[in-house]
Amino acid sequence: MAQVPVQTIHRDPQLFYWILLPITLVMILTGVLRHYATVLMATAPKKLDQKTHREQRSLLHGINVRGNFHVLSERSFNTRRDALTTDYESGAYLKDPERRGQAPPNPMTDPSSMDGMMGMMKNQMAMIVPNTLIMSWINAFFSGYVIMKLPFPLTIKFKSMLQAGVATKDMDPRWMSSISWYFLCIFGLQSVFNFLLGSDNAASQMAQQMGQMGPATGQLFGPGVDPDKQLLAEAENLAVIEHYSVLDNVEQRLLEGIRV
Repeated sequence: MAQVPVQTIHRDPQLFYWILLPITLVMILTGVLRHYATVLMATAPKKLDQKTHREQRSLLHGINVRGNFHVLSERSFNTRRDALTTDYESGAYLKDPERRGQAPPNPMTDPSSMDGMMGMMKNQMAMIVPNTLIMSWINAFFSGYVIMKLPFPLTIKFKSMLQAGVATKDMDPRWMSSISWYFLCIFGLQSVFNFLLGSDNAASQMAQQMGQMGPATGQLFGPGVDPDKQLLAEAENLAVIEHYSVLDNVEQRLLEGIRV
């Protein structure tokens, strides 16, 4: 049986010192600078007043009851659901009950909303500007270089991802170009940043993007969001739940398990 010949490319060993290592160091240093720049540009969070805090916590209470109803007895769940639904529909938890039914204020005229939008814009700029500069630097000096070969086999589907900037058809997918190494560093340096800066850092771009997508408390009542509509929607979500408990017939299930 004929074996497929191993593809060999004679590359200069100095590429490791002049391309791969500099790109890695620049990415790490950029992440560290991004972390400290984000810390310096971050504005201190404003302290919420009692009514605003109660409004947000009441919605979180309903979400938690809806997500964990299966560990409650039917009586406990019905009591919580009835109390929350009644208060949601009556507007008892609203910060400004007199504004109920009115359109939410314009976020462009709300100082607190503007502060949040400026903070998000600063975080975005802290990611976009360094990435643009690094990408231009790599394209200007290291475009078209094949710098390393991965020690494990890959399918042809990885070719476009690992050999960006190298216009070849017959090259083994295990060979990696310089620009592909840059993209790999974006996704793979999270553990390095955790080691250098701690788990709660602003260096990783993927962590920042996931954090912006997460359901944080401040995002429940973001700019232009009507709290009354959110509370009413949560009341409807609680009303349609068909309760069951993980402890239903637990004695019978336990005895059946022992018999088996």
